[in-house]
Parts: sequence; structure tokens; C-alpha cells
Amino acid sequence: MILVTGATGTVGREVVRRLPADLAVRIMARNPQRVVGAAETARVVHGDFSDADSLRQALSGVSTVLLVTMPYGHDDERFLRTARAAGVRRVVKLSAAAVADSRAEDLITRRQRRNEQLLRGSGMEWTLLRPRSFMSNSLAWAPSVRSDRVVRALYGTSANSCVDPRDVAEVAVRTLTEEGHAGRIHTLTGPEPITAVEQTAQLAGLLGRPLRFEELGPEGARTALGGRNHPPAVVEALLESAERQRQGAKAHVDTAVPTLLGRPAGTFRGWARDHLGAFAAL
Repeated sequence: MILVTGATGTVGREVVRRLPADLAVRIMARNPQRVVGAAETARVVHGDFSDADSLRQALSGVSTVLLVTMPYGHDDERFLRTARAAGVRRVVKLSAAAVADSRAEDLITRRQRRNEQLLRGSGMEWTLLRPRSFMSNSLAWAPSVRSDRVVRALYGTSANSCVDPRDVAEVAVRTLTEEGHAGRIHTLTGPEPITAVEQTAQLAGLLGRPLRFEELGPEGARTALGGRNHPPAVVEALLESAERQRQGAKAHVDTAVPTLLGRPAGTFRGWARDHLGAFAAL
């Protein structure tokens, strides 16, 4: 039995679409009605990381888990303790590439490091997936692209080897269903570093209309992030992360995606082409 958490999130929803229908799959969600795309054979159950009883029920009979938690919410201690007591053998944890950067000390990265340490010390087999930023983060630009034909972002010429979340999901499915990943860390990036200015140009070409890039200063970015309902501490963590990107910390390209999947990692152009409707004017 495989348990998938975070099934309504960016990677989790792609995982449930890719898990073979002949596997025993249970999907845990706070709002089960929001889970879409799962095989008819998968069972969707209610579960909440803050509710020990719901965790015990969700983990009963499970051997392998995909663990996806908000890095600025509850830590993973209760879940991991309950999983081990339930007899779970293996946990695949969605973490973040920044964990490996000794200069990254923002709130989000510190939480991810702690959760990784908790898993490594849990007594269960573990695999860590450390993706770079998701290409889908650019969906935050969609409203201004549609209304004003403009992309607004901080440090527009700083590069990020962002990754297609569908590649992350495909790697997750492999680590959940194959042997040989215990004790391994997979750093997941796209095929090349790309800047927001370059992403803007690619979007413009795909849309067939000009787009303008507008550089946000730190205060403008702080206001924009706060407007997306991020808690203040998370806003500051994201600004710290952007500063590290400006210093070149996120430009490295890793070979894990092509090695594990046997094909090149997906490009931003390919991801944008498949999601172009979100940016197109109504």
C-alpha cells in the first residue's frame, strides 16, 4: 500500500495521475473532495497532519509514503512517529534543493532541514527529493500578463534552474514503486538556468504578442508577496531566497532528472506551451 499526501498540491496531484491503477494506493487529504485525477482503484481518505487519530487511520496497513508537507507549517515529527508505529517501511520526502546550500538560513529552508533530519533519524528507509523552484511558480504572473501584458518580478536577470513539476512527480512515482532509492538524495532541476526576463520573452513568443518585464524592488516584491496571503515571516524567507538567487546560488543544473527518467528534463518553454491558456487574454 502506497500513501500519497499533498495530493491537491503542485506535485502531489501529478503523482496521483501517474501512479499505475494496479497498485494499492491510498490518498490522504484534508479535503478529499478536492482530489482529482486519481485512478478509480485509489482510495481517498481524510487526514490532517495536526490530527493524530486521522493519521493513524490513514497510515494503517501502509508500506510506502510520499510525504509532502508545508515547510512553514507543522513539522513532520508527529507524522513520522505515527508512520513508524504503523509499520511503514519507506518514506519518500519532498524537500528542497536549498537545504544543501550552507548560505540558506531562511525560515523555509531551516524547516526543511529539520524535517529531513527527523526522517533520517526515524528508523525507516528514506529518500529525499530536492527540487529547485517549480516552473509553475510563474503562474503568479498570469493575471498581469492577461491584463497588462507585463511580468513583474524581483531580480529579473538572476538565473534559476527551475524544474517542471511533472518531472518531479515522475521521479516521485519511480522512487515510490522501484527499489534502489533507499538512502538516496535526488536533486531535481530543469535542463538550464533561466531568468525571469528570458521566461518573459519565451512567453511572449508563445502567446504571439509583446510582453514587458518590469523589475520590482525589494519593497515592491514584499508588497506583492504579502498580497498573495503569505505570512510575513514567509515573505521575508522568500525575499532572502531571491537574494541568494541573485548571487548565483540557484543556477546549477543537476543530472538526476535525465538519469532517472531516461530523457532530458522538461524545458520552461515546454511547460509554458502546455499551460499557455493561463496566460492568454480572456
